[in-house]
Amino acid sequence: MASSGLQIFGFLLALSGLSATIAATFMVEWKKESEGKHKIYEGLWMGCSVGEKTICDPHKSIFKVSEHIQVTRSVMLLSIILNGAGLLVSILGMKCTRFLDAKIETKARTAVTGGIILIMAGLLSVSITSWYASGVVYSYKKAHHLNSYEFGKAVFVSWAGGLLSILGGLFLSYRRCRCCCQAPTSNQLLPTSLSNYV
Repeated sequence: MASSGLQIFGFLLALSGLSATIAATFMVEWKKESEGKHKIYEGLWMGCSVGEKTICDPHKSIFKVSEHIQVTRSVMLLSIILNGAGLLVSILGMKCTRFLDAKIETKARTAVTGGIILIMAGLLSVSITSWYASGVVYSYKKAHHLNSYEFGKAVFVSWAGGLLSILGGLFLSYRRCRCCCQAPTSNQLLPTSLSNYV
């Protein structure tokens, strides 16, 4: 029962991670640039200029945005796809579902596979966000003293989403991995005919 509870908890964490990753991918505030009272926000899909009026322009062509944005956008989308796939696979292997009940070993391995996919998705999200953030730091160091570059809210949302996906994947595969890592007991080492007499 405890294992089933851990799986449900892990699934909910991973689902929250997917929601946060989707939200971060489509948020405008990935990078914030301030020039006095004027602010410019850079997103993966559009940029916004905030002054007396807020003007947002979508990135109309993939060839007109920097490679930094193109790579981040692609990896975030891949992370979303992997997150979704990991959740679907996990559902098949969770103890609280009725899928694969006749094949207990296969069901357990399916849950672990889903957990591993979720961990990979989370690592992708955290890695690409950290890479993007390093670019913001570089821009800050190279900027004119009147300009200020900061992380946008989407960076923190993406980090949180990635970490939640990783934690969810770990909870989903914890029980199975622990069983695999445990050393066999003395009874398990004995032949069946002898273990009956111990």
